[in-house]
Amino acid sequence: MKPQEKGIRPEKLAMEAEIIENFSDAVYLIVADYSGMDMPTTTAFKDSLRENGAKFSVVKNRMLARTMSAETHDLLTGQSAMIYGNGDIVEVAKVIKNFRKENSKPEIKGGVVEGKKINADEVDQLAKLPSKEILYAMLLGTLQAPMSQLVGVMNNKLSSLVYVLEAVRNKKEN
Repeated sequence: MKPQEKGIRPEKLAMEAEIIENFSDAVYLIVADYSGMDMPTTTAFKDSLRENGAKFSVVKNRMLARTMSAETHDLLTGQSAMIYGNGDIVEVAKVIKNFRKENSKPEIKGGVVEGKKINADEVDQLAKLPSKEILYAMLLGTLQAPMSQLVGVMNNKLSSLVYVLEAVRNKKEN
């Protein structure tokens, strides 16, 4: 019988449904090669990701290929694990980068962020971005700058008027 005629075993359908359920809510998915990571290292990595709202799951490439678009199938070589979540991708990328500095594992292959394919270099670039709080502060400073400058200019004009009036008063007194 051909594979199309046999159908898919129920346990594989369940695994596929679980991957689809996890991936459907995720804003980002990063595919990593976890080979060479022992259990304590993997557990430490999962814990550090969990603190930032991300999850780490080991999946079969065939199962992951069924749920991902064809353009991302080149990421599915070797042993694959998915790092996914719906929180701040920048913080997760920083966690991955810091963990890799200490352990040189896992090897990032690439991923998908908000439907757009990214490569391993782009994940490193995300790790270099400032956090959301810092970006918000920078935006707020940019928005406040014109108002602060306007207040400064108005204050200088008022001071100039006071100096002129003071000079006129001094001249009339003398």
